[in-house]
Amino acid sequence: MNRSVPLSAAMAAALTAVAVLAGGTAAAHDASGASAAYRPSDVYGTKTPYEPQGRPKQYQRTPKGYTPVLTENVARHGSRAMTNSGDGDAVLAVLQKAGQDGALTPLGTELAPQVRQLLAAAAALGYGNLSGRGAREHRETALRLEERLPELFRTITAEHEPVVVETSGVPRAVASANAFTAGLTQGVPALAGVVAPPVTDKDLLYFHKQPQNADYQAYLASDPDLAAVLARIDGLPRTEQAAGQVAGRLFTAGFAAALPPADRIAFARALYQLFSAAPDLRDEAPDVDLRPFLTTRDAQWFGYLDDAEEFYGKGPAFSGRTVTYRMAQVLLDDLFQQAEAKAGGTSRNGAVLRFTHAEEIEPLAALMGLPGSTEPAAPDEPFDYRSNPWRGARVSPMAANIQWDLFTKDAGGRGKSPAHLVRMLYNEKETAFKPGCRPVAKGSYFYDLDELKRCFGRG
Repeated sequence: MNRSVPLSAAMAAALTAVAVLAGGTAAAHDASGASAAYRPSDVYGTKTPYEPQGRPKQYQRTPKGYTPVLTENVARHGSRAMTNSGDGDAVLAVLQKAGQDGALTPLGTELAPQVRQLLAAAAALGYGNLSGRGAREHRETALRLEERLPELFRTITAEHEPVVVETSGVPRAVASANAFTAGLTQGVPALAGVVAPPVTDKDLLYFHKQPQNADYQAYLASDPDLAAVLARIDGLPRTEQAAGQVAGRLFTAGFAAALPPADRIAFARALYQLFSAAPDLRDEAPDVDLRPFLTTRDAQWFGYLDDAEEFYGKGPAFSGRTVTYRMAQVLLDDLFQQAEAKAGGTSRNGAVLRFTHAEEIEPLAALMGLPGSTEPAAPDEPFDYRSNPWRGARVSPMAANIQWDLFTKDAGGRGKSPAHLVRMLYNEKETAFKPGCRPVAKGSYFYDLDELKRCFGRG
C-alpha cells in the first residue's frame, strides 16, 4: 500500500485483520445458507478490476491448414470512477454527526479522510469516466490480442482490411475503445491507417435503455416478483447483523445503538459501494485503501447483496423467464452476421471491436450459456452462493470481454474438414460453446461455423 503518512495503530491492526482480502481463499457461511470458495477479488463484484483468465502457453494450437481471417469482440468498458458522489456524501454525513458527538472510534476517525480523497479523485477524473487503470486494462488486452493472432494482423495491415470500432456512445465506452485501439497501434504501428474512428450504435451496445426493450425497463421498475425476492434477500438477518458490526467498529456503542436499523444498513451498504469502487481508482487515488473498514466476512455479505441485484436485474434471473437476457439477441446476431459475412466473402473487415456495459455483457453471457451464467433461480429459492455459481466478479468484471476468432481453411486443405472454424475466448480464456454445440474434436475449443449456426438455431 502506498501512503504518504504512517498508518495509525488502529488502521494497522485493522489491515492485519483483513489481510485475507489480499490473498488466499476464504469461505463465506451466512444466514442465507450462502457458502462458496471465494477468490479474494470476488468481494468487489462487478467492480472487480480486470485480469485475463487465459494462459497463453496453454492455448490450443489452431488446427493444421487453417488461417485466421477475422477477430471480433464485445467488451465492457474498463475500470472507472463511481457515477456520482451519493454514497460518499451519505457516509460522510454520518461520520460528521458521530464526530460532533465525540462518537468515533480510533478506526472511525481514519475513514472520513479516506472517503474525501476518493471523492476528490473521482470528481477530478469525472464521475463515471474511465480511470487510468481502465485505460490500461484495454490497452494491454489489445496487445495480447495481437500476440495471439500475429498472422491475422499482418494480413490486416498488408491488405488494408478495416478494423471496425463500435461503442455505446457513453464516454467511458468511447474512452475504452480509444485505449484499445491505442494498444493495437502501439503493438503494430501500421494499423493506424486501417483502424476506423469509433461509431455509436445504441441499439446494439446500449440496448437495455432503448424503446424496443420497454418490457425490460418495466421489469426493473415494477415487477412484483423481482421486488419481492430482493426484499427477501435484503431482509435476511445477516444484513442487519453485518451493518451492526460495521457500525460497532467505527462508532461508540451508544451512537451505533441509537442509529435506526435502516440507517445502519444504508450506511454500511454505502460504505461497501465506496470499498468496491476504490480499486478502480488506484491510479488516481493511490493512498486510498478502504479494506480496513470492512471485515472480510461483512464485505462478502454486502457483495452478495449486490450480486443478487445483478443476477436478477441483468443475469439468468428467474427460471422460466427470459426478460433479462433475450434482448441480447441483437448482439449475438451481430457476432454471427460478422462471421458469416467474412466467411461468405461479403465483408473485408479484419476486426470488429465493440465496447459496451455490464447491462449488455451479463445478458449476453446468460443468452449464450457462458460459464457461471447457465443457472436461473427457482421462484421459491432465492439466489445464493451455495446453489448457484453466478458471481459478478467472474461474469462481468471491468473490461470483461467475449471474443470470437474466425479461421478459414487454406486452399488445398482436406476436403471433408469444415470450411470455417470459430474459437471463443471469455475474458481471454478459451471457452466452450453451450452444451449441444459439437466441437470439431473432443476437448477442442474450435467449432465448425455451420455447426454453431445449427446449435444456435440459425438454420
